[in-house]
Amino acid sequence: MDHLVLSASVQLAIVFSGIYLWVGMLTGVWKYYQISRSTQARAHYYVDIAHRSSLLYAPATLILAVLAYFSVWSESLNYIFVSINLIFFSFSILSYILHGFLKDTTNQFKQPHQLGRFHLPKILMRLAMLLLVLAEVLGTGALLLGVILRFYA
Repeated sequence: MDHLVLSASVQLAIVFSGIYLWVGMLTGVWKYYQISRSTQARAHYYVDIAHRSSLLYAPATLILAVLAYFSVWSESLNYIFVSINLIFFSFSILSYILHGFLKDTTNQFKQPHQLGRFHLPKILMRLAMLLLVLAEVLGTGALLLGVILRFYA
């Protein structure tokens, strides 16, 4: 059998795609458990979001792997672009799981921002969202540009 050699950025994205799929399955079990015990046949809002987002981030991360594979950028840059996305994907999923576990809110953007019995400063949420948007959009955009340059330059 031939051995396929993949760069570290591609390998990392593939592994995290599997992790997100698995977390999606585990949160699906949690979601079903809550639905089965609820008089309204519903899981907590953030258990549902954790389940769905994990399942959506799994194929998105495979797309990042493909983009990194074909990108013209150096492996170091591709690794940074993939890692930035994975950090923020993971942070999002973990925050949804935490809100689902704590049952502290049905809208993390509702003020005051709840985290368990604590209130988070408004600026912290804005900064986190700004960083998330910039990191994911720019990181993915850079990978996409690397692919476009490979195919059309």
